[in-house]
Parts: sequence; C-alpha cells; structure tokens
Amino acid sequence: MPSLMAALDARESECRARIAGLRKQITELSEALSQAEGELSRLQITRETVEQVLADGPVAACDASVPAVSGPVDVAAALLAAEAAGDVTVMSPDYQRITALFATSGSAWRCKEVCVELGLQSEARHVEGMRSKLKRLVERGILAEIAPGLFRVDGRELGW
Repeated sequence: MPSLMAALDARESECRARIAGLRKQITELSEALSQAEGELSRLQITRETVEQVLADGPVAACDASVPAVSGPVDVAAALLAAEAAGDVTVMSPDYQRITALFATSGSAWRCKEVCVELGLQSEARHVEGMRSKLKRLVERGILAEIAPGLFRVDGRELGW
C-alpha cells in the first residue's frame, strides 16, 4: 500500500501547486484590473474636463498690447476639427504628444528641443523627423513657424 499513499501525496502536491498558481494569477489579474480601472477613471475625468473647457470657449487675452498665444483650448479645438475631418495623421499618438507639449507650455520650441523634451534622441535623423512632423502641423494650422525652425501653437488658419 505504500505506493497508493505515494500516489495520493503526489496528486495532493500537484493540486497544491495548481492552487498556488491560480492564486498568483488572481493576484496579477486583480492588479491589472485595478490599473485599467484607474486609467479609465482618469480618461473619463479628462474627457469631462475637455468638454467643459470647449464649452466655455477660448479665453480672451487680458492685455490687448500682448499678442494672444493659443493655448490648450485652441489645440483641443484643432484636434477635434482634425478628427472630424478624418485627419488620422494629426490624431496619431506621436502628434498628440507633440501638440500636448505645445499646448501646455505656450512657448515656442525648436525641433531639437521638442525631441529632447519628448525623450527622443537629438541625433540629426530624429531632429529631421521631428521637423517634418512640425511642418505637417503647420500645414494643418495647428502650429506656426514664427521664425526658421521655431514653432509655436497657432490656430489662426482654422479660425480660432
């Protein structure tokens, strides 16, 4: 009979190992679910905030002697217009990161500075790729090239 007891012990060990593996999977899935729920919550808050900002309309400049710099409201309007027009280029994640940088800073940027700020390398091929993307955004009226190689948010071509 010792072989029967050994077989039971082996099956019991296998069952315990399966249970441990399933508990580990449950823990991992619970963590993944929690992260996904957090991301969904942040996205919902962002959507509500953007809708509220767009509903309020563009913010007027305080001082008429200072030229108005387009901000997040204007960039959001441009992105919505691009999406409505079916411009998938501007809606890609790379372009969204670029427009978010310009929208949140309100500053003028050079191609190399944009590359560095977005965590890209500052080699010539990366800078030239960025220049191409920035020029595309200029063509769509989201950015303006205010001096050779110097870009900033500008929605005048889109009427805002």
